Amino acid sequence: MKKKVLSVLLCAGLAVSMLAGCGSNSGSDSSGDDVQTSDMDYVKEKGSLVVGITNFEPMDYKDENGEWIGFDAELATAFAKELGVDVEFVEIDWDNKILELEGQTIDCVWNGMTLTEEVTSSMECTDAYLENAQVVVVPSDVADQYQDEDSLSDLSFAAEAGSAGEEELEARELNVTPVTAQADALMEVAAGTSDAAVIDLLMAAAMIGEGTSYSDLTYTVHLNSEEYGVGFRKGSDIAAELNDFFAKCYEDGTIQELAEKYGVQAALIQE
Repeated sequence: MKKKVLSVLLCAGLAVSMLAGCGSNSGSDSSGDDVQTSDMDYVKEKGSLVVGITNFEPMDYKDENGEWIGFDAELATAFAKELGVDVEFVEIDWDNKILELEGQTIDCVWNGMTLTEEVTSSMECTDAYLENAQVVVVPSDVADQYQDEDSLSDLSFAAEAGSAGEEELEARELNVTPVTAQADALMEVAAGTSDAAVIDLLMAAAMIGEGTSYSDLTYTVHLNSEEYGVGFRKGSDIAAELNDFFAKCYEDGTIQELAEKYGVQAALIQE
């Protein structure tokens, strides 16, 4: 009889314990939902805005002292200052930019990023702030042979993996070798390991032709027209804040001044 009573008491105690545990877990989940931190709060609490970039002149590139400069780099630095936080630039694999955002290793992608369907569906993006195009880069001495899309079919191309340039080439079923960065695509052409590259027009204007390191290269065919935006984590409240910052910079002339400094004034999307 004693054993039966003891067994009943133990079972009752176990049931109460299980119910209490379930109640505790439910309460914890609810509490977590109530105190969810916004992206802006997250950035301000850690005290830094981590910006994902690649080496992309004139948007983001290093000066002789190893410091990041460029049209986007200076704007990002000014925006971080406006938020009261530091700015940190992190070089990323462009093909993994969405994963980097979702994994919180970076807070935004601010690197002359084309607003493709994939980007806008996966990120919280700002309004467009610069116009651009994807262009074909070839050696100057053969440029006359490649003046329209029909002439490109037999070329081997290099393009940055995950870029709008790679997307344009694949859409046309052209032979493309993905590389880590747009600068690498230029090196492939200069070295003769690829016949041509597809890069951003703004980069081509800054990095190839007379007076540059790639004086024997030029660009010919425009494959598209596109626009740049800045991307944050989906649902982030920082994108709207950056739109307001852009408007303020247009009003006080900051953006126009920076655009002239880096030679992108013709690409500005005026508000």
